[in-house]
This record gives sequence, C-alpha cells and structure tokens, in this order.
Amino acid sequence: MPPPDPSIVRIDGPWRHHEVHANGIRFHVVEAETSDTPSTARLTDRPLVILLHGFASFWWSWRHQLTGLKGARVVAVDLRGYGGSDKPPRGYDGWTLAGDTAGLVRALGHRSATLVGHADGGLVCWATSVLHPRVVRAIAVISSPHPVALRASALSRRDQGSALLPHLLRYQAPMWPERVLTRNDGAAVEQLVRSRSSTKWQDTQDFADTMGHLRKAVQIPSAAHCALEYQRWAVRSQLRGEGRRFMRSMKRPFSVPVLHLRGDADPYVLADPVYRTQRYAPHGRFVSLDGAGHYGHEETPEAVTEQLTRFLRQVYGQ
Repeated sequence: MPPPDPSIVRIDGPWRHHEVHANGIRFHVVEAETSDTPSTARLTDRPLVILLHGFASFWWSWRHQLTGLKGARVVAVDLRGYGGSDKPPRGYDGWTLAGDTAGLVRALGHRSATLVGHADGGLVCWATSVLHPRVVRAIAVISSPHPVALRASALSRRDQGSALLPHLLRYQAPMWPERVLTRNDGAAVEQLVRSRSSTKWQDTQDFADTMGHLRKAVQIPSAAHCALEYQRWAVRSQLRGEGRRFMRSMKRPFSVPVLHLRGDADPYVLADPVYRTQRYAPHGRFVSLDGAGHYGHEETPEAVTEQLTRFLRQVYGQ
C-alpha cells in the first residue's frame, strides 16, 4: 500500500482547516468554529489559545478542547514535522521550536497567546515562555514538567529514570525506530498509547477512533522520522554546548501564569518532576486528574476543559 497523504489529517468536524506560514515553514492549523463566524478583525479581538500536541500525535488530540473552550480563539496546530505541517530535515531543537510558536502567534495576527501543551508540546510551551516571553500570556501543560526539573528527576530518581530513559535511548538509533513506528500499519503507536493510558479510556469508541487516526498519521512520509528527531535532540543536545545553553536559559526566572495538569495514574511522567517544577513556577497551579494516565486531555476531557476554562478566566479577568 502507498503511504498515506498528509491530507488524511484534515478530519471533518466543527472546526476549520487552514495553513499558516511562520518561522520559514508552513503549518497546518485547525481553528474552532464559532456560532457567529466572525471576521478576521473580530477573531483577533479574542484571546488566542494555541494547543500543542505530544509525541506521535497531531492536532486531533485536542478535539475535545477545540469544541469545549469558549470565549477565546482556539487553534490546534500540527507541530513541525507532524501531520499536515511541513517536515524539514532540521529544526527540532528547543530554540527553533520556540521560534515556531512565537511566529505562529504573530502570523495569526496576535501579540500574545496562552499556550497549552501536552508532553513534547508542553516542553515547547516552557521554552517559548522563556525565550519569547513577550508573546506568551500564560501556559497550561499536561504531563509536561519544567524541562530542568524533568531532567533532574530522570537522572536522580530510579523510578522516573526507568520510566523515561529506556524509551529515549532506544530512539537514538538511526532508521530502526522509524521502522518500528510505521510497520504493521503503525501498531507500535497504539501499543505506546495503551502502555501509558488508563484502561477506562481504552475500552471506549473514542479510543478506537483515535488509534485509527494516529496509526495512519505516523505513516505519512517523514512524520515518524521528524517525531523521533524531537527525542533525539533532547538526548544528544545534553552532550553538546547548545543543550547546556538551552538548559541554562530554562533556569531564568519564570513570571507568566502556569497551570500543570497530571493524571494520577500516569506511568510515564511521575509525581516527582512535577513537584520539582514548583521551584521554577512557585506561583503556578498544580492539579491531579483522578484516574487519568499520560493523556489527561483525552482520557478525562471534561475535567481538563473545566480546568482550562477556569484558568483562562483568571488569566484574562473574564
């Protein structure tokens, strides 16, 4: 069978698909529809919320929040290398990814935005808020501790290191991880999600539909390779000057409002790095999601949407 076309991620729903050029590449973005279908001028009057997905996923992971968050301009993005966005051979480092997000805010016609991210998308939120603070109004992250806290926990705690490091180290091999992710119609992606999520979600039709989409999306040409480049940079940069400079930058004082959500049954990101994150975001709000695993925004969408709605009201004084 020929590999799927990127157009397969243009899934129909109460949203609009379009393309935005930022930081030198083209991004596929999905924007929630509103009842009055406002003009561009009206859209930019509303607070901008950008949703950033995690590893081996695409914008679809935010389907519930796209329709559930009200009173804002809500946009979900296929990150660089994923889904319908461009897949350049380079640019999967923290500096460039932060530049992507800052560029998207401006390209969408806004001066600032609240960034919401899961896992790798959350790390992009942290990086953008430090490297481009003027464009970030606030961040909300799901199972995505501060990068310095996550590294410290993985290296000092056996439980967190055992959960995180074996996967990251396996991904450093050339070519083979790409084959693992794409063979058997992307079955490895489903296995990965099952290993990190709650059985309650796995028994639903929503899970089955989502796995069908993810298994196809990872087979889009170059998507698996680009997804793995995020993981490769995260490890290899620690041995190079750029990685040390990046981590030093992440230690700067953090001033924007922060909401961190973590499923209390998450086997991949444990409680310790979230606790350590409080050092970098002492005024942040830290919430545990009852019964959720690593994918809280999909496993307990109502609870996450409620927490995000409350957070946005606090940020914008609504």
